[in-house]
Amino acid sequence: MKIGFIGLGNMGGHMARNLASAGHEVTGFDVAGVSVAGVAQASSSAGAASGADVIITMLPNGQILRAVAAEVIPALSPEACFIDCSTVDVESARAVAADWPLSVDAPVSGGIGGADAGTLTFMAGGSVAAFKIAEPLFDIMGQKAVHCGESGAGQAAKICNNMILGATMIVTCEAFALADKLGLDRQKMFDVVSTSSGYSWSMNAYCPAEGIGPNSPADNGYQPGFAAELMLKDLRLSQQAAEAVGAATPLGEQATQEYAKFVEGEDGMGKDFSAMLPRLSAMPRG
Repeated sequence: MKIGFIGLGNMGGHMARNLASAGHEVTGFDVAGVSVAGVAQASSSAGAASGADVIITMLPNGQILRAVAAEVIPALSPEACFIDCSTVDVESARAVAADWPLSVDAPVSGGIGGADAGTLTFMAGGSVAAFKIAEPLFDIMGQKAVHCGESGAGQAAKICNNMILGATMIVTCEAFALADKLGLDRQKMFDVVSTSSGYSWSMNAYCPAEGIGPNSPADNGYQPGFAAELMLKDLRLSQQAAEAVGAATPLGEQATQEYAKFVEGEDGMGKDFSAMLPRLSAMPRG
């Protein structure tokens, strides 16, 4: 396929490289002028889209997605598929689909490591026809793709998933901080919880305690695999969606408030979202 890829940052650059390595003709554009091995550079978003069979975007937010879509759509051929892998609000995803029906909103899970290794999970919304075009590309960039429903369903799945992730990471960090104060060895706690009813991805796959469990950002000074400010963004999207449909999400709301304090009022900016553990360890009760 001839693929245009817009947004070659920490995630998009790896994804575009993997598509090029698989033999696709990839032309990329990024406002920062980023270059990626095997990926030709366009001078604009519209230039990357011109003549493409598929256009893929990986962008920071819904406002930018809408602006890029307005530039790209006039340059697309009628049969081209628009795949947006950004994490944005549901309404922005649906607005793009309204302007270009052969589109897929497909946010990802797996972080920078997953983008590099080609092991991302894609949560896709859009028509069956659009998903079938996108699916072979998902197989290159990731290990799993789930068609969640019509346009916006991919974004809905992502924000629900990350609301769970944000809340479970906080309580996992709270548990380690409590264990420390109770004199319970962290390794012993992990050995129990990771094989008991407290099992979770936050504990078992991404443990926030240094030297415990599989290698994680905690073992690298909390350098971000998934930055705390990105978790805050996703939690705010979850609360925006909850407010729009009248859903009660009290723990999601509390998690949003805690990450807002950490990122905007403390030193969480630029740290991994699991750096909640040293924060909580140093925090007095009340």
